[in-house]
Amino acid sequence: MSPRPHFLVLTFPLQGHIAPALRLARRLLAAAPDALVTFSTTEAAHRRMFPTKPADNPQAAAEPNGDGRLEFHPFADGTESGYVRGSDSAAFNEYMASLRAAGARSVGELVDALAARGRPVTRVVYTLLLPWAADVARARGVPSALYWIQPAAVFAVYYHYFHGHAGVVADHLHDPSFLVRLPGLPPQAVRDLPSFITESAEPHDRFHGAYTAIRNLFENLDRDAPKATVLVNTCEELEASTLTAVGAYDVLPIGPVLPAGDEAGLFERDDARYMEWLDAKPADSVVYVSFGSLARMVPEQLDELLLGLEESGRPYLCVVRKDQVPEAETEPLLSRNGMVVEWCDQVRVLAHAAVGCFITHCGWNSVLESVACGVPMVVVPQWSDQRINSWLVEREWRVGTRAVVGSDGVLRAAELRRCIGMAMRREGAAGDERSAATELKRRVVEALGKGGSSDRNLMAFVEGVSSGVHV
Repeated sequence: MSPRPHFLVLTFPLQGHIAPALRLARRLLAAAPDALVTFSTTEAAHRRMFPTKPADNPQAAAEPNGDGRLEFHPFADGTESGYVRGSDSAAFNEYMASLRAAGARSVGELVDALAARGRPVTRVVYTLLLPWAADVARARGVPSALYWIQPAAVFAVYYHYFHGHAGVVADHLHDPSFLVRLPGLPPQAVRDLPSFITESAEPHDRFHGAYTAIRNLFENLDRDAPKATVLVNTCEELEASTLTAVGAYDVLPIGPVLPAGDEAGLFERDDARYMEWLDAKPADSVVYVSFGSLARMVPEQLDELLLGLEESGRPYLCVVRKDQVPEAETEPLLSRNGMVVEWCDQVRVLAHAAVGCFITHCGWNSVLESVACGVPMVVVPQWSDQRINSWLVEREWRVGTRAVVGSDGVLRAAELRRCIGMAMRREGAAGDERSAATELKRRVVEALGKGGSSDRNLMAFVEGVSSGVHV
């Protein structure tokens, strides 16, 4: 008798990785009623998700419903507190080396311990920056699948870069406007390619560890090609042409993978005053602003941001993390034309009828949530995949406007006002982004619905695991 399908979902310890990985874990449970899932991230991130001791918090090991289908078990990364942002330039690369060594050993021990409990893992699913997870799975005869939490367009760029096209990028780093032509993809300016290949390829770069991890990831996929499985957090309706640009692997678009119910995360919950505030605003009137869990904001940028929002004449809800501004300066902001919070339930906010546009750093989770809610965007990309994400939003889907940032990296108030005006144009006006966003939302809903493209792909993956087929 074959064991129950059991997915070990491993993720890098950042909010932007944990959220989509946990959402996928819950989707897998919903798609396969007999399946088990073990969710695992590093010990430091696990403690932030579940701040009480395991003895006091049963969810730290298993879901409180008591059926034991979803369990949470951390793995070691060789540190006490994980990677600390703002440390010296070598800190991230040192952390990645520690994570690779300690993580591989710890995850191997976890797989063995689960098997000894009578809960053997039948498929390892891992997010990017954990390429060694595939080695651990392979050593134990367990098939693995990469869960790509960025768009297929970014996956395709990395694929071609690491398969013969690195030279053309390296030769034109001095010319940011040079158009790189990769197979099956529209031409992309060097400045819009992922920062990990335009800025981090050299060993001395502070994020070279990310470059190395992504390179190793494709080396691992190539070992299993053409049977290497890649689950992508996108759908055919969003990136149909791009998905055909990578034929070397079994690429399954299963997204957008959106939250269902309450989520564990890395940040404390704010109270719900902002929802009551939104309830009192007219439809499509509010500008929502959030630059994600990692983006840095210099004081000058915060000043320009709030000035532009005030001068737009529209009510705004703005997320400003504690580490983005001194606590003493946040209180005066609360009395202005908008509301400033440290955290909010972003999907609830985007789904609210009062929200008319979203000013975002263009992280992929935020982009997908906005698309799923039919909200046009003003995009302010900074690094990693965000530049290509913004290209999709502005050029491919036409549901947003990319803000022009000054040479000093600061988005000025006047430019912000212009972009808000573009995104908030009334429905039916020339170049109306709202109508395009509404149509894109409809297509995404179809993809996720019963029998839709993403639903079919996820079911094919789950059924392959259940039957023992290497999908």
